[in-house]
Amino acid sequence: MKTLYHLFRSLRPYQWIKNGFVLLPLVFAQKLFDPISIRGSFKAVFAFCLLTGAMYLINDCLDREEDRHHPVKRHRPQAAGLIGPGLALSVAAVFFALSLIWGFWVGPVFFYILLAYLGLQILYNIKLRDVVILDVFCVAAGFFLRVVAGAVAISVPMSRWLIICTILVALFLILSKRRHELIVLGRAEPGKHRKVLAVYSALFLDQMIGITTGGILLSYLLYSTSPETVHKFNTDHMIYTFPLVLYGIFRYLYLIYLKNEGGSPERMILSDLPLLVSVLLWVLLCALILNGVI
Repeated sequence: MKTLYHLFRSLRPYQWIKNGFVLLPLVFAQKLFDPISIRGSFKAVFAFCLLTGAMYLINDCLDREEDRHHPVKRHRPQAAGLIGPGLALSVAAVFFALSLIWGFWVGPVFFYILLAYLGLQILYNIKLRDVVILDVFCVAAGFFLRVVAGAVAISVPMSRWLIICTILVALFLILSKRRHELIVLGRAEPGKHRKVLAVYSALFLDQMIGITTGGILLSYLLYSTSPETVHKFNTDHMIYTFPLVLYGIFRYLYLIYLKNEGGSPERMILSDLPLLVSVLLWVLLCALILNGVI
């Protein structure tokens, strides 16, 4: 039973919240109350949960030596020696097979997106994770592919605004995570944990975080007030969601800079009540406005 428990931990179920990006097209395509679209979206989420769970097992296997230098990641089952790499890789192979079979059942195009995501992860783990700037763009591309997959799963077109905002939000979260790793490991030679950290600096990351923060707010403001949005949804009320976006960004920056958090965005969202409430209220308000309730 302990082995099963440690295997489940290695799948990092708390990080599956990232797969919520797959659901964004469901909300912004006004399909939130369409049973067929809901089923399609959750089938897509399940496929990504299987695939990302397999990738986490492989990542932990590849990173187990580096993770032993990290104050938190050293407690991961493989880094702590609680499960062996052979078992982890075998389970990962099963999850890979299940995810691809499930993905093909969802649809051929969706299946190709899963393959693209898998290929990106392989390239990232082999080489690109150690290339400055490209490392964060690769992770951001994973979020972008989730959104594309969500749109394909329910057969709706991708909004250019959704593409822009997704990439900027993903970069913001990843840069914040890199900064946290650099600060936490600053006294313990961060390059031993993640090689690319040796070529980053806190000042450089702060500048990039500032750029992406401004980009998020500006692009969302333009999206919510653009004539295209007003015409598409037949309402100009999306501007009322902007204060929640502004508060959520400011709260996240507060946690990064004054609480020294940011190492795990999914844990921050789930553990910080004000941030969680702002996200849930934003989702609820968007759903009500886009479906003509408000």
